Amino acid sequence: MATTRSIPLLKRLIARSQPSRSVTYMHRPGAGSPRPDGSPRQVTLIPGDGIGPLATNAVEQVMEAMHAPVYFEKFEVHGNMKKFPEEVLDSIRRNKVCIKGGLATPMGGGVSSLNVFLRKELDLYASLVNCFNMKGLPTRHDNVDIVVIRENTEGEYAGLEHEVVPGVVESLKVITKFCSERIASYAFEYAYLNNRKKVTAVHKANIMKLADGLFLEACREVAQKYPDIQYNEIIVDNCCMQLVSRPEQFDVMVTPNLYGNLVANTAAGICGGTGVMPGGNVGAEHAVFEQGASAGNVGKDSMVKKKTANPVALLLSSAMMLRHLQFPSFADRLENAVQRVILDGKVRTKDLGGSNTTQEVVDAVIHALAR
Repeated sequence: MATTRSIPLLKRLIARSQPSRSVTYMHRPGAGSPRPDGSPRQVTLIPGDGIGPLATNAVEQVMEAMHAPVYFEKFEVHGNMKKFPEEVLDSIRRNKVCIKGGLATPMGGGVSSLNVFLRKELDLYASLVNCFNMKGLPTRHDNVDIVVIRENTEGEYAGLEHEVVPGVVESLKVITKFCSERIASYAFEYAYLNNRKKVTAVHKANIMKLADGLFLEACREVAQKYPDIQYNEIIVDNCCMQLVSRPEQFDVMVTPNLYGNLVANTAAGICGGTGVMPGGNVGAEHAVFEQGASAGNVGKDSMVKKKTANPVALLLSSAMMLRHLQFPSFADRLENAVQRVILDGKVRTKDLGGSNTTQEVVDAVIHALAR
């Protein structure tokens, strides 16, 4: 029987035995789940626009350095294309998994976003962004570890707009019971699998009583199936205020499409910016991993010319991809190497207060892998 004096020692030993925080496991529902046979997997890779090629090249270098069991099928896709190339869609359907840089979306002019098209075409109904404090990266708030799960296929992103009469445009927001139940089920199942304690539904049902009311109805019904997970609701404007004042109160957040975009980017800004937040999009058969917040952001031209884009977000997204492909040991190695570089603080891009290039960050991560 342990004496009183031995209790502090036991606590220290237990704390040491606890695994360090790992990149979130993004489960995939449906029959498309990869088999854990250990064989190498082919992954579709889309460098994209702007800083995308810098970030995806970082992923390629790190995967090669750690001898990860993946190899890439690369395609050139750009946001100014009139449609998404069919051969690229065929590749993603065949490989089941894709990693991509951002695709530029022209403002106005009736040109659709290829990022949104891809999510709809492959029915990637769940977007997941993990926003958390990283050791060695000072932020205004501590103890933040938020997962934003966003419905990805309907809402304001349905693209149903038309000009009623000159000078008057009508834009439709579409909410369905099916999609609301589906995203709520994904959020609660994610919380269950990742040992999360609470799911918060974000809404504006006080104003959009039918549309957001239907979303809440679906969330409440699904919540009853998970009695061990706490469930609450918050109006989206109050949610944004609470995020910037007390973000540590949130755990898993489930949202309709537009609110999720706003909430994820706000949460990312609290934890160090979009350059360090991983994420991905998942459906029953396919998964596409990309920078978690502002996934369509292709960066400034000066950043591209100077090659100073931060590759951390996409590196962590690729760790999520490795875990998704059931290569958890490789995912752990990559995540730990990235965290060591951040903690060390000697090699950082401008957005994190440093002056290093993308390649210098990649070299530092590769060096950390060898430790």
